[in-house]
Amino acid sequence: MKDVYVIDLIQDFLQHVEIEMGRSLNTVRNYELYLNRFYELCGESLNHEMKPSDIDEEMLRKYRLKLNRYVVDEKGSRLTAQTQAYYLIALRGFLKYLARRGIESLDPALVDLPKTHRPQVTFLHFDEVQAMLDEIDLDTEAGLRDRAIIELLFSGGLRVSELCNLNRDDINLERKEFVVRGKGSKDRPIFIDDSAAARVKDYLCVRHDSLPALFLNNSKNSGATSTSGDYRRLTPRSIQRIIEKYTRAAGITKHVTPHTLRHSFATDLLMNGADLRAVQSLLGHSNISTTQIYTHITDTHLKDVHKKFHSETN
Repeated sequence: MKDVYVIDLIQDFLQHVEIEMGRSLNTVRNYELYLNRFYELCGESLNHEMKPSDIDEEMLRKYRLKLNRYVVDEKGSRLTAQTQAYYLIALRGFLKYLARRGIESLDPALVDLPKTHRPQVTFLHFDEVQAMLDEIDLDTEAGLRDRAIIELLFSGGLRVSELCNLNRDDINLERKEFVVRGKGSKDRPIFIDDSAAARVKDYLCVRHDSLPALFLNNSKNSGATSTSGDYRRLTPRSIQRIIEKYTRAAGITKHVTPHTLRHSFATDLLMNGADLRAVQSLLGHSNISTTQIYTHITDTHLKDVHKKFHSETN
């Protein structure tokens, strides 16, 4: 059998991830970074081009040690346990791919992930979201756009990438529902309230262009030679800046991102009695354990239950 080398198989795997698994280009780029780092850290000790059979338990042990000691900047910062887990998830996926092709290498089941702490979820209460909305100047096109963005994020629980990818024709403002394609190219329904639909209508009414993107930046001449119609589409970073602007104006001291509004959407549903499985579907989580990060937040209601129903001693 002709020799096969890891460097070539990594490229085959990345194509598999993109085409057969249907993952986004961002995911493919991340996998490429993680696997190239593995090749770099583990291949330097070999005196030949790395082969799949070179990947064994000892190489894995040394790789985990190098990841844990890897310095990412001049300040001496190291990879967090969560980031190390991403590197190992990519390696495990690569090894599973080799196994499916019948290529001898390390058993992917031997790649254990490090224990990570559940991330702290930051969310806004309804009155805090309202405080942000109250700071928006609705006499300008930019203000109408920003109000529509914040209300859509909070009302629909969209990811910022999903919001950026929306076109005018995607959203049905009469039915107040539409479909987005989220992670893993999975479609899911989005439902919005009357207020969010009205704010999007207000914004579109002052638009005098025929560009397809639902939300545009204000740089009318930037990239105008493009024929894609996307040269003025808002980016996730632009929306981050919009959120930061109104967070500061409202005097909110929490670190608020577009994803914070998605967290707020989920916690608001759960605090008002929504079923966890329903929230899972609305968020587009493939695993219920991902949705369960919100349950400790809603446990604050247990204090009220305790106070109401638990007998007090004299």
